[in-house]
Amino acid sequence: MQKLARCLGALLAVLAAVLLAAPTAAAQGSGETIHGTLTYQDAPVAGVTITVSSADGDEIGTAQTAADGTWEVPVPGPGDYTVVLDAATLPSTAPGVARDTIETTVNPQQRKVVLFRVGAPEGGGDQPSPSATSPSEGGEEEGQAPGEGSAEAEAGEDITATAGNNQLLQLFVSGIRFGLILGLAGLGLSLVFGTTGLTNFAHGELIVFGAVAALLMNQAGVPILLAALLATLLSAVFGWGQDRGFWRPLRKKPTGLIALMIISIGVSLFLRYLTQFIIGGGRETYDQYTYQSPVSIGPLSITPRDLIIMGICVVLLAAVALALTRTRIGKATRAVADNPALAAASGINVDRVITVVWTVGTALAGLSGIFFGMIQGVDYLMGMRILLLVFAATVLGGLGTAWGAMVGALVVGVFIEVSAYVVPSELKTAGVLVVLILILLVRPQGILGRRERVG
Repeated sequence: MQKLARCLGALLAVLAAVLLAAPTAAAQGSGETIHGTLTYQDAPVAGVTITVSSADGDEIGTAQTAADGTWEVPVPGPGDYTVVLDAATLPSTAPGVARDTIETTVNPQQRKVVLFRVGAPEGGGDQPSPSATSPSEGGEEEGQAPGEGSAEAEAGEDITATAGNNQLLQLFVSGIRFGLILGLAGLGLSLVFGTTGLTNFAHGELIVFGAVAALLMNQAGVPILLAALLATLLSAVFGWGQDRGFWRPLRKKPTGLIALMIISIGVSLFLRYLTQFIIGGGRETYDQYTYQSPVSIGPLSITPRDLIIMGICVVLLAAVALALTRTRIGKATRAVADNPALAAASGINVDRVITVVWTVGTALAGLSGIFFGMIQGVDYLMGMRILLLVFAATVLGGLGTAWGAMVGALVVGVFIEVSAYVVPSELKTAGVLVVLILILLVRPQGILGRRERVG
């Protein structure tokens, strides 16, 4: 346990050092915000960039619409603001936006709602069709020199292709970011299943636990960086306490795996509605590192926060992989996952290994919840939405293996984001499940799982 504490302390020290080096975003004002929900044909539109500027033209903040189409930007106080939707970030399934710039006035303590109507581009039918810049059939358009129309058409096609490629690259990077955070969330679920056989339906609430713990400390005046560090430690303690005080006594009974799974569903419901009682039914945001202006890296636009989150995820995932292969506790964890009875017979303390897995897995899940909260905000249903994707990632990669959870999470994350380029946003999750079914038909054990002999 001392080695675990030193290892966890080192990882958290790296986390603190990297986060402290990050540029601080503008903090919220005295409660004034501008927010809304972006939909098309009653379906949410995700991944669209919306920027809020002051009346003087100074940029206040930028937000991306979440999976449910919601977005929110805190403003420094009452006043006049300009809200701009970046039409280039709309998915290919959305034909355009009726008006991409809206001017609004925010009153004291007001959460102002601004809604964009996704549909025909601004100007409606007065806008030229895609073929309007090309020559009409039988000759050139009136008022154009010979060949001028075709040149403009080729230029327009080049611009459209470039914009499409940039959007696809942007979605791919967003998918990598989402997959890395999902990998952190799924590690604990996969390792707990591998060492105990428990399918933990309360794992989504462990993700929310870290996000809510950081939120409550942040609202109490603790800087978000320190709150994130403390919330990760608190998540580790929560995971340790769960196993020592709850799951281990149930295993000793012994309680069957089906009964344990049903109990985990009850724990999930209890924690979910306890969270609703504590923070309410709305969506809350952190005071810092929630909204940042993106920086350009070539054709890519990304916020410093996202770069730092991706870097931390890579470091932590690599550290877990090395720990499983190089450290004594890691090798013991793999032995218990492979054959608990044989591991116990060889002198390995199985209960101690399982407690370590619960502790580290819950800490990583809590940290992933903090990252999700920075990007999407925090609400009591966040864990329920993420849990399906965590299950899909771990099953796809190979349930019970840490490497499978990492690989499966990247596949799921990239597929969800990139698929928005060609399919309606409401079908993204369904598309992941279709891919999951197709892969499991070929490899029932998952991408990195091992075959098991039956009979």
